[in-house]
Amino acid sequence: MRHREAMAVVAQLARHLAPVVDLVYPPRCPSCGVAIASQAGLCAECWSTLEVPDQDDAAGDGVPVYAATIYNATSRRLVLAYKHGGRIALSRLLARLIAAQLPERGEGGAPPLLVPVPLHRWRLWSRGFNQAALLARELARMGRGEAAVAALVRHRRTPNLGGLGREARERMLSGAIRLDPRQSLRLAGRDVVLVDDVLTSGATSRACIAAIAAAGPASITVACFARVEEGHRGSMP
Repeated sequence: MRHREAMAVVAQLARHLAPVVDLVYPPRCPSCGVAIASQAGLCAECWSTLEVPDQDDAAGDGVPVYAATIYNATSRRLVLAYKHGGRIALSRLLARLIAAQLPERGEGGAPPLLVPVPLHRWRLWSRGFNQAALLARELARMGRGEAAVAALVRHRRTPNLGGLGREARERMLSGAIRLDPRQSLRLAGRDVVLVDDVLTSGATSRACIAAIAAAGPASITVACFARVEEGHRGSMP
């Protein structure tokens, strides 16, 4: 069975099973816990508190950033549930919000490569998944590009960067992220979208951008679910 046909079968099965899932696990807003109509959304109040930023920021070297939301109390709860609460089903919702902010791609040409920010193998083992890679795969399913989840490697383990300032993050990340040499030709001449869940100081993004730039891509942009504004970095999970 071809991949597209297999995905269609899975989607049809999911639609048939949805009423059973709702009966066993009544839909709840993943942010506040109130009852909602479906498993794939937020309650009206939480929707209303999500803040959409102006898309005019840069992660460094003029690389544009497309963020679905500004990091606030609601988006923070979603990130905590997704990344630390194991609610990986939220990847579809978060990716859908990211996709809404990405510019439409013109006709023709190769689709952009969706490159997730990598996790060190030990953190991947302890968490069980790379949240950025899941977002990249969901964006690919939505037709927003081609997932390239192995393009970057975090070959050196770094401590949790939450609460650290920009300079401290830069020091911790220096030399920690590299391009997989086997992926270099794949990235050459292609539009690349770096995917992450949260953009804080931009230190991690800049380390990834520097590694990607070595392959000679046509362009680099950053896509994330939440962008942390100055003054809120101490509340990072």
